[in-house]
Amino acid sequence: MLHIFCPHCGELRSEEEFHAKGQAHIPRPLDPNAVSDEEWGDYMFFRDNPRGLHHELWVHATGCRKYFNVTRHTVTYEILETYKIGEKPSVTTEAEKKAAAQPAVEKA
Repeated sequence: MLHIFCPHCGELRSEEEFHAKGQAHIPRPLDPNAVSDEEWGDYMFFRDNPRGLHHELWVHATGCRKYFNVTRHTVTYEILETYKIGEKPSVTTEAEKKAAAQPAVEKA
């Protein structure tokens, strides 16, 4: 069972209180009338399904009922961070690649 930190309540709670709502950070078209049917269909129905880090939208359904974002590793199911909507994730694939590329420093 997962334990998820709600950034609004400030508590670590059981996963049974939460529901995943899909991919996070999907920008809505600024002018929907200027978007083609194909572009609108892509916005509405197509989502990323990566193997590795994924930013998701979740809701604390039986708690504060507020939405927030989660950075989760889809292979290990590990939740790396939770953050409020409007905030930027601190854990990204770019940050993960930079950390892996840096040589380990040994302390004398």
